[in-house]
Amino acid sequence: MGDNPVTVTGTAAADELSPEEQAIVEVVRDFVDQRVKPVVRELEHANTYPEELIEQMKQLGIFGLAIPEPYGDVHVSTPCYALVTEELARGWMSLAGAMGGHTVVAKLLLAFGTDEQREKYLPRMATGELRATMALTEPRGGSDLAHLTTVAVPDGDEWVIDGAKTWITNARRSGLIALLCRTDADAKPAHAGISILLVEQPRDGLSIGKDLPKLGYKGVESCEVFLDTCRVPHDAVLGGEPGTGFAQMMKGLETGRIQVAARATGVAKAAFDDALAYAQQRESFGKPIWQHQSVGNLLADMGTKYSAAHQLLLHAARTLDSGRRCDLEAGMAKLFASEAAMEIALNAIRVHGGYGYSTEFDVERYFRDAPLMIVGEGTNEIQRNVIARQLVARGGL
Repeated sequence: MGDNPVTVTGTAAADELSPEEQAIVEVVRDFVDQRVKPVVRELEHANTYPEELIEQMKQLGIFGLAIPEPYGDVHVSTPCYALVTEELARGWMSLAGAMGGHTVVAKLLLAFGTDEQREKYLPRMATGELRATMALTEPRGGSDLAHLTTVAVPDGDEWVIDGAKTWITNARRSGLIALLCRTDADAKPAHAGISILLVEQPRDGLSIGKDLPKLGYKGVESCEVFLDTCRVPHDAVLGGEPGTGFAQMMKGLETGRIQVAARATGVAKAAFDDALAYAQQRESFGKPIWQHQSVGNLLADMGTKYSAAHQLLLHAARTLDSGRRCDLEAGMAKLFASEAAMEIALNAIRVHGGYGYSTEFDVERYFRDAPLMIVGEGTNEIQRNVIARQLVARGGL
């Protein structure tokens, strides 16, 4: 049931973490069970920004988990980061979204930023004092990032930016936006003229539009962003070299897709836990409903698909930490986990019967949150293209 889920923790995942990392995951799990679950239904239904929960996440160091010394105090492996994300999403997927883009920007700065950029932003990002987001999607082009219409033109020692972005999560409350834009309109191929500009806000020429209405993913904002003769310093280019932004962002999206896969497994886990608990409590025809084969089969499939998605997630996380290219592995994890989450959320409603359609139970929220992972961070149709290209390029698995 929504209030009393049975939590099943995979020992295989925990065994590969250091004792310190295991402790971090346990702290986040306790935070979810003790602080998030008692208030999430009211906050989500009211579409209320979870200010207190975000502040508690800052205090726990969650926004700095991907930032090593000397900029941060705690740096964890990608498997640990994935498990923390899964725990947050198990409580409320929006909380995992609140730190998703922030982490990608931190990874971009660590991998490609200049020393000055790292020193300027990362210490404040590690504490959560400065929150960051990335701005990729445009109103007329979703996944086609190579043909951006947001442009930045050099003017003396500044860039002048014009354009618009949409579906930018945390846009209103982030002080730093990693903006993907075109800095050379004549570059061939087109992606060679793309850069990432580090745009601090508030600033003249940058405005945040309305909060976009959403089926799920409530609480945190997803907004339109407008740039009208917005000026930033010339050294705002990530890494200092224009024209390298497309490759930089593709690398950053490996982390992003692992994060989205972890959100999906978190939602799937919550839906499975609630369904498993309810099937043991609810009786019909004189026995718990899990003993009816139709319900038992649903639970068996749900548990199996969650476990498979969880292992794909950890495989992608380990591959990223190995230093090898992991767009195939991250794409597979994101594809399978998001589709599994959607199916598991629907089956959780089936297990709950009429109560699954009630807003007094959490499974209806899982069903509204799950579709985001199918279309977010590159649609699953795009993931299949990425996977197919890499299968051919690598000569198979």
